[in-house]
This record gives sequence, structure tokens and C-alpha cells, in this order.
Amino acid sequence: MTTVVPQVIAVNTASARPRWWRVVLAVLAAFMGLSAVSAYWWGPLALAHLDFFHVRRIAISGLRYAPKDELVRALGVDTMQSVWQDMAPLAARVARHPMIASADIERRLPSTLVLHLVERIPVALVRGDGSLRPVDLTGATLPLDPARVQVDAPIAEGADTIVLKLLDGLRVQAPAVYARITEAQRTQSGELRIQLGSVTVRANSEVTVARFLDILPVEADLARNHLRVVELDLRFREQVIARQP
Repeated sequence: MTTVVPQVIAVNTASARPRWWRVVLAVLAAFMGLSAVSAYWWGPLALAHLDFFHVRRIAISGLRYAPKDELVRALGVDTMQSVWQDMAPLAARVARHPMIASADIERRLPSTLVLHLVERIPVALVRGDGSLRPVDLTGATLPLDPARVQVDAPIAEGADTIVLKLLDGLRVQAPAVYARITEAQRTQSGELRIQLGSVTVRANSEVTVARFLDILPVEADLARNHLRVVELDLRFREQVIARQP
């Protein structure tokens, strides 16, 4: 049997096609490239008209104190609007709520908006006019009613930002210690007095969170030796002085 090898012919396709055809191909390639680049702008506009991308669900993260219904009203989105709309104006409307420090919105296709919140957190309850008002780190009053919303924060004598800064630092870095604080104040002499249950901690106004936490090993040592104290004094450099009843 004789094997026949197919004939191989080299063809120069570029020369085989007319010049006008190469021009057409070049124009089409340029058009497709331009379309791909510009799709970043016109793509969402085109998709926004499709019912498939209308908002059907709103999810909220970072919510603890702010009323959810108020935030949804501030967002101002209904099921006739698209997830492809500009998120910046929506986030700005939510961020104007007095309980919100910042807001960001993420779209999750096909029909969900996720609202990421950073709330203004109450760090203390300040006495005033016969009532307690929640304040944040800056001393600003928050629109929360402690009689209706549980606010786990110590009582402070006045919205003193030095006291509030220390309380907020403890809240973030040492929440177990913060949870023990019942009252906090700065005296007329500038000294800080922090009440941890039955124990008073005295410190200078420039005390840091790290320095305040120096009380922990001292408390542990006192507990091991079954010693009871009423005061821990941090006012002396690199010392914690424990005073017994």
C-alpha cells in the first residue's frame, strides 16, 4: 500500500487579502478596544435599566445603637432603583445621621446593597439636669435614651475629654477592665479618679492605657496573697502603690 502525504502549501494570507479588507479589520480592532476601555463608564448605565439589577435587599453591618429604620429612610432607596447607581450620595445621606461616624456602601450583584457603618460609640454616661446622657469620645451627646437602650458605660462627672479619651482607650484595648469601671472623674487638682468596683485608681491626667494596665499584675499578686485594698495609686513613676483599708 502506498502512503500519500498531503501536499503542504504556504500561503501568505496578508498578501492574499485585498488592502481594503486589512483596513476594515484594523478599524474593527480599534473599535473593539475602545469599547472595552469605555465599558467602565457606559456598562453600569446600560445595566441600570435592567430589572434584574433593581435593589431588592439591603444588608447592614456594624449596627448596634442606631435605629435601623431611620438609616433605611436616610438611604432613600426603593425597588425601582438600580444597584448600579452612584453609591457616594447614598453613603453621604446615611453618614449625616447623628449616630453614624462614617458609612460606606457595597453592591452585591444582582440586587443587594450592603451598608457598612462605623457608629459613634457611647463611652460614658454624663450626669446633668437630673439625668444621664450618653457621650462619645469627643464629649458630644448622642441621641440615645438609656431608659430605652442599654448603654454599658461608666458614669463620668462632666464631658471631660481627658477622661473620655482614657475610657475609650480602655474600651478598645482592654474591654474587660473597661467593663469593671463604674465611675470616672478628673478632680479640680487635675488628678484622675477611676472607680473599679470598690477600688479607686488614682492617676495623673497624662496617664496612658498601658500605664493604667500596670494595675493588673499588682491586683493578681494581691489576690494570690489574699490581700484586700481600697486604692491603687499610679501617680508615682514606675510604681503602683496599693493602700489597704
